Amino acid sequence: MKALVIVLNKTEYVDDILSLLVKHNVKGATILDSQGMASTIVNDGLTNIPLFGSLKNLLKDRHPFNKTIFTVIKHQEILNKVVEEIKNLIKDEKKPGIGFMFTVPVDDIFLLK
Repeated sequence: MKALVIVLNKTEYVDDILSLLVKHNVKGATILDSQGMASTIVNDGLTNIPLFGSLKNLLKDRHPFNKTIFTVIKHQEILNKVVEEIKNLIKDEKKPGIGFMFTVPVDDIFLLK
């Protein structure tokens, strides 16, 4: 059993990814509004952190916010299919930085009543 975490800078893919999860009978996911470290430094005016001017201009207004989706998938075969279909979904994107995915092993789940 693994947790799949998807950090998505291009948020217009959220609905398509959720549809893929439903298609593969993944029963639930949590979606969080999130912001990356570089975006926070550049867009929130943190002046005590040194950044080169050209780097700061490059990062400014580039995906200031993102979505983080996480879900637990019990079977490795389903996880593999979901990951492959998400990769296929974004394969035609020209610009880098759409996001990234990773998995974390999950030992136990405890439901709270």
